Amino acid sequence: MQEWEITVEELRRSLERGEEIVLLDVRSAEDRREWFIPGSVHRDIYALLKSGDASALQDFSVTAESPVVVVCNRGRTSMVAVELLRKQGIPAVSLRGGMQAWSLAWNLAAVPLGSDGVQVHQVRRTGKGCLSYLVASAGEAAVIDASVEVDVYLELAERGGWRITRVLETHVHADHLSRGRALAEATGATLHLPEQKRVKFGFSPLGNGDLIGVGKATIEVLAVPGHTIESACYLLDGKALFTGDTLFLESVGRPDLASEADRETRERAALLYRSLRRIAELPGETVVLPGHTASPVPFDGNPLMASLREVLDRVQLLALSEDQFVQEILSRIPPPPSNYLEIVRLNEEGASVDDPSVLEAGANRCAVA
Repeated sequence: MQEWEITVEELRRSLERGEEIVLLDVRSAEDRREWFIPGSVHRDIYALLKSGDASALQDFSVTAESPVVVVCNRGRTSMVAVELLRKQGIPAVSLRGGMQAWSLAWNLAAVPLGSDGVQVHQVRRTGKGCLSYLVASAGEAAVIDASVEVDVYLELAERGGWRITRVLETHVHADHLSRGRALAEATGATLHLPEQKRVKFGFSPLGNGDLIGVGKATIEVLAVPGHTIESACYLLDGKALFTGDTLFLESVGRPDLASEADRETRERAALLYRSLRRIAELPGETVVLPGHTASPVPFDGNPLMASLREVLDRVQLLALSEDQFVQEILSRIPPPPSNYLEIVRLNEEGASVDDPSVLEAGANRCAVA
């Protein structure tokens, strides 16, 4: 019943406009802990709805005239809840495709850097926690770690009057399918990856210390092996550091994904420590712009950013010796992302799939807890 449903794009646009909506999450508490839509209310009634219990929502009410959107994992059980609510006179709708489909939703935030003529926009996958960036200057633009559909970046560039001339990846990703190659092909932009032999398609390699231009802006390459061997950070005009999955605002990247042995993970943890110590030598006011966040991203327009000084104060792991750091990292590694081996394989091949949400569903797990 389509009139009982709302699409991800319809809900995304409503939240972007700041409309008042009641989001009712009816999944299990375990699924809710994994990831959720910011601002949603939770009722742990998934099992009741599956069993056909007609009393599952008898105590649910709304005080305002705001529309009610019901969310489950894939948009099926939520339809049961919608039927119960409509019988109670509440005109609810179901999120079509549920949280699996919501993994592709995104929102936008401008990053204030105070740089004349240089704009940075943070494109956030609100459920998945992926953060990508559009850097624009003098009619040109670069996209870093493209993780939403190509049309999003094309629309943003057209809106700003920019031509996308460069597409950069900080590393070969394990939690989401890169849209970088497809974006470069759609725009004719140069595709840049850090120097490595993992991927099976053509790209323009970047090595430590390399400089590339975007309009009047300059991006410097910092090689930071650890999370992956080829990982790189990109320093914009000496002011902002795009850290990929090497350094987050409250944690550091995990060194075990795609490692073939515990010994290799230990070696990569030591490399990560040395890379982080080099990053720590940058000026404290350098703005850190990570490639992911572990929490759902609200539609608030506030960029996820912090000064390097603030990040160093928060991440106590960085105050340890190398041996202590390695031991702590190895003891805190969380479960790997779902389907990460298949995602890595596809990213190494530069391949795409018809419905990436099936592979990508679930929260980000690229950070050490």
